[in-house]
Amino acid sequence: MGLLFRLAELLLVLVPLIGVGYATFRAIAAARGRPADELPTAAPPSSDAAPRRAIIRAIEEHDRTDTRWLEYELDVAKLLDYPLMTDMRDPRTERFHRAKLRADFFRPAGVADLVNDRDATRDYLDAVQEYVTAFDVAEAEAIRRRRTGFSDEEQERLARAQRLLRVSADSAATPQERERAYRLVRRELDGLIVLPERARAALERGISGELGS
Repeated sequence: MGLLFRLAELLLVLVPLIGVGYATFRAIAAARGRPADELPTAAPPSSDAAPRRAIIRAIEEHDRTDTRWLEYELDVAKLLDYPLMTDMRDPRTERFHRAKLRADFFRPAGVADLVNDRDATRDYLDAVQEYVTAFDVAEAEAIRRRRTGFSDEEQERLARAQRLLRVSADSAATPQERERAYRLVRRELDGLIVLPERARAALERGISGELGS
C-alpha cells in the first residue's frame, strides 16, 4: 500500500513537468517549420541616417558662412575697411564669390531633396566645403592687407568715401546733405570697389528711405 502512495506522489510531480516539456517541444518544432517570412525580424537600421546628418551639418555651415558674408554686404563701413572682399581682381576674392554661387546653386530646399541622391549630396557637400574654405582664405587676406593693395590715390579715394559715408548716415545732417554725401560716396568708389546690392539698398534706406539712382 505504501508503495502505491509513493507512485501516486511521483506521478503528481512528473505529469506537470512532462506537460511543460511537451509544450516546449511543440513550440520549437513549430518555429523550425515556420516560413522565414513569418518569423519575427528586427527592424533594419535606417540607411539614410548618416547622409541626413551630413546634409544638415552642411546646411548649417552654409548658413553660418552666409551670415559672415552678410556682415560685409550690409555694413559699407566694414567693407571699406576690407575692400578686398569685393575686389574681383584678386583671385582669392574671385574664388570665394564663385564658390558661393556654386554652393547656392546646389543647396536643397530641404534635407529630403538630397537624402536619397548620393551624387547630388556629394555635389552639395563639396560645394559647401569649398565655399567655407574660400571665404576663410579671402577674409584672412582682406584683413591682412586692408587697403595696402591699393595705390596711394585709390587709398585716398577710399578714405574720402568713408568720411562721406559717415555724413550720409548722420541723422543730424539734412536730407539734402545726406543724399549729396551718398552720391559722392558712389562716385569715389566707382571703378574702385563694387558695393553689393544689399549694401547699397541698406545705405539708401538708412539715408531717406528712397533715393533716385
